[in-house]
Amino acid sequence: MKEEVRRADPQAEFDTRERCAINELSNSASDPGVSIAQARVRPGVTTRWHRLRGVAERYVILGGRGDVEVGDMAPQDVGPGDVVLIPPGCRQRIANRGGTDLVFLAICTPRFRDDAYEDVDDEPASGGAPA
Repeated sequence: MKEEVRRADPQAEFDTRERCAINELSNSASDPGVSIAQARVRPGVTTRWHRLRGVAERYVILGGRGDVEVGDMAPQDVGPGDVVLIPPGCRQRIANRGGTDLVFLAICTPRFRDDAYEDVDDEPASGGAPA
């Protein structure tokens, strides 16, 4: 890694089949130890059950309220300032229970790569943008 400033680009946000919107703030082979994405879950939406193989993840809640489920842990209410620790390979999902977007940083170590993502939801995945 070398010194640099990566500028946020709100136009880079994209919808996922996981039922959330993602903006990759920092995810580069030149900094393989970590990635940082901003995630946004719309009101009333629950993301799909999924896990990341070989990648630990942390959610840092920035805004909104929700319920997070990780592994066998009972659903936990989360809000601004809360940090959710998700070990590698642990199933996870988060639900927006409020009336505004639930926004959080997803910080992955090592960095997130598409081939680490595994959908483990029992419901069929819908193609395209979240409802």
